[in-house]
Amino acid sequence: MDADHDSDPDHAPRRGRTAAERWSAFTASPFLPAVVLVFILAAAAGLFAGSYTYNMANPTPHRIPAAVVGPTGTAHARAFVDGMEKALNASLELHPYPTDTAAQHAVEQQEVFAVLTFRGAGVDFAVAGAAGASVAQVLAETAPAVGRAVRVPVRISDVKPLQKGDPRGLALFYISLAAVIIGFVGAIQLSVHARGLDPGERIAFTVVYALLGAFAIASVVDWWLGALHLPFVESWLILAFTMFTSGMVFTMFNTLMGRWAMLPTWGLMVLLGNPSSGGAVSWPLLPSALGQIGRWLPPGASVNAQHTAVYFGDAQHVFPFAVLAGWALVSTGVFWFWRHRHPGGRSAEAL
Repeated sequence: MDADHDSDPDHAPRRGRTAAERWSAFTASPFLPAVVLVFILAAAAGLFAGSYTYNMANPTPHRIPAAVVGPTGTAHARAFVDGMEKALNASLELHPYPTDTAAQHAVEQQEVFAVLTFRGAGVDFAVAGAAGASVAQVLAETAPAVGRAVRVPVRISDVKPLQKGDPRGLALFYISLAAVIIGFVGAIQLSVHARGLDPGERIAFTVVYALLGAFAIASVVDWWLGALHLPFVESWLILAFTMFTSGMVFTMFNTLMGRWAMLPTWGLMVLLGNPSSGGAVSWPLLPSALGQIGRWLPPGASVNAQHTAVYFGDAQHVFPFAVLAGWALVSTGVFWFWRHRHPGGRSAEAL
């Protein structure tokens, strides 16, 4: 009896799993992506806080374009300009204009952030709050102190003030931020809850939620809250263009990277794009590399186009729209060309 029992394979002692087998089982379980996500989310939280803090905690001017009217070779003019550059630890990039009207036109074209007019022994220092609230604040605080130090009378004015409902110039940044984030969150939700959409249908629904979402943003800010008086149709379409572009950027990465598409989308649009957009801190006060990069990313292009539409409507530029169009076309093209790799579609759902 004992011999038969010992030889029965059903009663043989169980062999413990090897390390390789345990690892294989772990990688095939939902625990691996969950563990990876824990570390990714922790890193993303730190990077998110760090990117905004680095760019906004201590904005420092590097090069500030300014118009100048009147003689700049006098002793008091040289003393004032030198004192400003020393106090700012930056260079005032002076552009001479023959008249006040010509200098004001340069402000309207967003070519300069201030106008220095030298008359007699004093200087009229006109900032343009709408051109960059943070730059205007720095200049308006620095100029009187420099004037007292070099004994040059200074009169401060604002030739392009912000709207009363947006005294710090942040409202345009916030509505653009909302369009960027809701844009790719909408694409994420389509991929989860409307997985069976075919490529053309996915693009069409991205257009629809972009138009409706942008209308909601503009109507709440303007009609309901009255925080900004928008050129409604233009602002609405800029926001819709931003939302569509942001949604298609995620869709492109979802096509190329599958479930990890949120990583490059978040990095490009939020960690890098929003702090460098010039919306919260004007580009002259950002680290120089980020100030240049921001113009070429969708958040910066959106802020740029919206800012010009609201405050400089007669001087709208093609560049921000070209940036948004470039990202939208590339993202949509990549998605369409490799649409067979996208995890959605009715054929994939059937599987």
